[in-house]
Amino acid sequence: MATKPVGWGSTSEKMKLKSLLLRYYPPGIMLEYEKSGELKTKSIDLLDLGPSSDVDALVEEIQKAEPLITASRKDQVKLLIQRLQDKLGQHSNHKFYLFKVLRAHILPLTNVALNKSGSRFITGSYDRTCKLWDTASGEELHTLEGHRNVVYAIAFNNPYGDKIATGSFDKTCKLWSAETGKCYHTFRGHTAEIVCLSFNPQSTLVATGSMDTTAKLWDIQNGEEVFTLAGHSAEIISLSFDTSGNRIITGSFDHTVVVWDANTGRKVYTLIGHCAEISSALFNWDCSLILTGSMDKTCMLWDAMNGKCVATLTGHDDEILDSCFDYTGKHIATASADGTARVFSAATRKCISKLEGHEGEISKISFNPQGNRLLTGSSDKTARIWDVQTGQCLQVLEGHADEIFTCTFNYKGDIIITGSLLILLHSTSIILVALQNRRSELCY
Repeated sequence: MATKPVGWGSTSEKMKLKSLLLRYYPPGIMLEYEKSGELKTKSIDLLDLGPSSDVDALVEEIQKAEPLITASRKDQVKLLIQRLQDKLGQHSNHKFYLFKVLRAHILPLTNVALNKSGSRFITGSYDRTCKLWDTASGEELHTLEGHRNVVYAIAFNNPYGDKIATGSFDKTCKLWSAETGKCYHTFRGHTAEIVCLSFNPQSTLVATGSMDTTAKLWDIQNGEEVFTLAGHSAEIISLSFDTSGNRIITGSFDHTVVVWDANTGRKVYTLIGHCAEISSALFNWDCSLILTGSMDKTCMLWDAMNGKCVATLTGHDDEILDSCFDYTGKHIATASADGTARVFSAATRKCISKLEGHEGEISKISFNPQGNRLLTGSSDKTARIWDVQTGQCLQVLEGHADEIFTCTFNYKGDIIITGSLLILLHSTSIILVALQNRRSELCY
């Protein structure tokens, strides 16, 4: 239900609630309030909200737990929750249609990333550039030039979307304006290729992971290094912040995952249990669990408070190449080199459905924001959309002539972008953009 307020004490009279905002995915209410003249925000998570939830009882519970929700705000909170209920009940069953085909770079793609709304996306490439695109028109908005080697890791600072970070095999990370294409900073300090990066939720830090076995945190404002996270004995290939921005996890080829305090740079604990390289590592939304995927054919679920393993998810016959939580953290999806994907319950740790149909390894998997669909990308040149509960394949997205290495939904779940390598006389990269087939949208 609602998150418990932290550190309010008897100072609530000094705080003034300015506005209430809806957050659809995951469901919650955002509070904007003023404290000592400073505007702040906090969230009330409603991860268990459903069509049958008792709204009146929920409002009462929220009011008891949250001092900012006074009696005069009860009706407003009730209305917001009812709107959330309506939205959550609108499970989309629309088909997707091919909207744009973009030949993005003269050399192969490395990564694709969307801003929150899906109105823009970026592509990284072996041609040493990152390009910014308008999704609707397919227009190239900016080419971010300056790296001296492959641009491998890329990200927007979502939810803001006004900055872009690029990590390169040239051992540097660059910070750019998404509006002008200007380079703000070049972060130097790694001694080997940068292969993963992430913004913290507050968009004050960028974290980079490198083949030099370290991760580094960089200050966006002044361009300076904040911490070096040293402790792994092999390459770091995965990193991500928790939703508070207070912790960061790094996954390595040394078979371990380390949890770090992002405020001090100190190691909190090491997750030891996998017997092969780590392929993915991430927190669930409420930061209670950590999911790790490995080349040892398993995923492991860990208690984020004490670092103890609470479950090992088995069943795949080959390496786990990707894994993820849905927005609420109720379901887990795993993708494997065995050509199948699986859905597990985070509560029971049991397999709910098995996704079979691809004719090659599945390298990428993601839930739609509503949590009822899964998207997979495969070396068989197709992406597929699946029903989470039944494992039924609902649609095959065709059009690529080579393996799909990336695919993702936008925040609303009505746009899909897939990226592929296509080798002709010259290497070139292909991006396909698919939209939900709704009457209100124009085709081409």
